[in-house]
Amino acid sequence: MTDVLMPQMGESIVEGTVTRWLKKVGEPIERDEPLLEISTDKVDAEVPATVAGVLVEILVQEGETVEINTVVGRIGAASTVSEQPVAKAAAAENPVADRSPAADHSGGDNISAPTAAAATPETPQAAQSPIEDANPIRSSPLVKRLAKEHNIDLRQLQGTGQGGRISKRDIEAYLQTREEAPAGAPSAAPPAETAAPSQPSQPSQPSQPSPTAPTAHAVPGELAAAFHAAPQARFGDHRVEPLSTMRKRIAEHMVMTQRIAPQVSTIHQFDVTTVANIREKTKDQFLERHGIKLTYMPFFLKAAASALKAFPAVNASLDADQVIYHNNVNIAIAVALDWGLIVPVIKDADQKSTVELQQATTDLANRARSKQLKPEEVREGTFSISNYGSYGSMLATPAINQPQSAILGLGAIHKAPIVINDAIAIRSISYVTLTFDHRLLDGAVADEFLNHMKAVIENWDEAIT
Repeated sequence: MTDVLMPQMGESIVEGTVTRWLKKVGEPIERDEPLLEISTDKVDAEVPATVAGVLVEILVQEGETVEINTVVGRIGAASTVSEQPVAKAAAAENPVADRSPAADHSGGDNISAPTAAAATPETPQAAQSPIEDANPIRSSPLVKRLAKEHNIDLRQLQGTGQGGRISKRDIEAYLQTREEAPAGAPSAAPPAETAAPSQPSQPSQPSQPSPTAPTAHAVPGELAAAFHAAPQARFGDHRVEPLSTMRKRIAEHMVMTQRIAPQVSTIHQFDVTTVANIREKTKDQFLERHGIKLTYMPFFLKAAASALKAFPAVNASLDADQVIYHNNVNIAIAVALDWGLIVPVIKDADQKSTVELQQATTDLANRARSKQLKPEEVREGTFSISNYGSYGSMLATPAINQPQSAILGLGAIHKAPIVINDAIAIRSISYVTLTFDHRLLDGAVADEFLNHMKAVIENWDEAIT
């Protein structure tokens, strides 16, 4: 019998959600054949079987979130298939207390843990250690960042996770309690002080449902900062389904970035006629030579990389009152998926040719849609680009992807009459938006950045081979 474990998709990823089982109990599976799909706060991925055999047991159902190295299923010989329902006791013995997704900083792409021993619960000694329970640093990097953003002293919270670990849920529940406190009232006590350490803390809820909104949905503590109950939305003929894990993470991230950064957008009109003509003349030859289509994206990537080198503040990040200037130009490309949005990163974009940029863009987009991205391919971006123009949008003001300080938005390329030397001409144009963090950047720098990009695009002189 071989245990199927929730893989660790990076050293700071502490949990994952089973989104879909690709095999049913009793079905045969080959080694390296996709067995299930999981979702973390960074990537959606398929988990392949480590051995050939038959799926004997499913211990974690679709939609459930568990810690890394938790046994989610078992593979065995055909004769070992059990017709008994999923053993809930097994799940109870693997408690999932810490639900704190964190940004991945490892670059690891481990899909399956080497041994089943790692999936065993914490030993009683570790779980009962008063020293560990009191350790204020037992938390993820995400939790520490949230604590810094909200001026929370982690030493004042007793974590409800395994071994006293402070989870994101503890932070969110505490924040909601603090926000609901009346003006002038003393701060609410941390949630862990009103609940036994073995029980997950919950945000304060009325003891009885509101008589005017009997169907109001209770939002879990970990999502409280991003979601609020809206019982007034439940009327007439409707259906209800839960948000996907990815959609929840996007919502949390967008609420966080809006809360942190005062965002401003500036919009410039680019004349892309020269680039459009070059692409039209070379696209067939490019497809034949490289096996992929030539799009407009690598042209804008090249121009953006050049501007980022010229204006390093746009490529920087704010950490409290310190500016982190990134020497690497790592440009993230927003890729729309049927089930959400993901932003893979082209590392060292300034060192790549236009052809290499097109190859990288196509490869990352294809693997994002087939759930084949690795954790290191969606982290350490220093700047982002959103190409909403590919869906026909002319103008938009995209939201910054924290902790980055700016994001570029590309509107649809279209023909329009413009004035050149007091004469009207039909040109290919695009409205290009730069949304930036006004704490770090001012409008003048943002406009100079776009003017630099515009000059590169409008005076393009690099041959496409």
